Amino acid sequence: MGPRVHRYGTVSSTMTLLHRLAAEGAGEGTAVVAEEQLAGRGSRGCAWHSPRGGLWLSLLLRPAAGTELLSLRVGLAAVETLQHLGPGLRLGLKWPNDLMLDDRKLGGILCEARWTGDAPAWVAIGVGINVRNPIPPDLSSVAIALADPLPALTPDAVLDALLPRLRALDASSSRLHDAELDRLALRDWLRGRRLAQPVEGYADGIGPEGALRVRRDDGTIAELRAGRLELAERSRSS
Repeated sequence: MGPRVHRYGTVSSTMTLLHRLAAEGAGEGTAVVAEEQLAGRGSRGCAWHSPRGGLWLSLLLRPAAGTELLSLRVGLAAVETLQHLGPGLRLGLKWPNDLMLDDRKLGGILCEARWTGDAPAWVAIGVGINVRNPIPPDLSSVAIALADPLPALTPDAVLDALLPRLRALDASSSRLHDAELDRLALRDWLRGRRLAQPVEGYADGIGPEGALRVRRDDGTIAELRAGRLELAERSRSS
């Protein structure tokens, strides 16, 4: 029998429940899935709208190191899984943790580590994907659900395809391998788009340590490791 999947109807947050299970000794690969979250959370402390119909998943990993690249690795695995489910979809990964479909946000990744000294005791990986859940009218220009192009797809079908890939992730390396960089380049939603903040310039790929490269107008390269991005209106293709 493999690691357990804890299923719930309505919860406050799958991440909160998973941290509790981890503190009680739950093994690597333990997952928490809910039909609805009342207090789901995204990156930078933002709330995450989590009504019924979406996939709201938290997964427990206990890596010895390498947690700084988990968000990118999880996002890449998620995008590739969704591409397999919908081969014709125009999917991308927006650095560092957003899943994009047709230039609208489809989902997001959140990684929260708990530490024992300098080593991670565990990492809770949160994955939220809009599947069949309704998108609020005020968000319809920036968010989308998989049901728009794939009306027959269910949250369980996405979970069944995604969970084995996430459980098999190798978090041991603190650098992205060449193959990972090549796969990221194919899914890099930001590449060629102009940023206004925190650095003005064009997104120019992702480096081996997970930093977003931004090429300034004078040709110099800035490397971003964190922060909120603000896009400018024009891009290289416009």
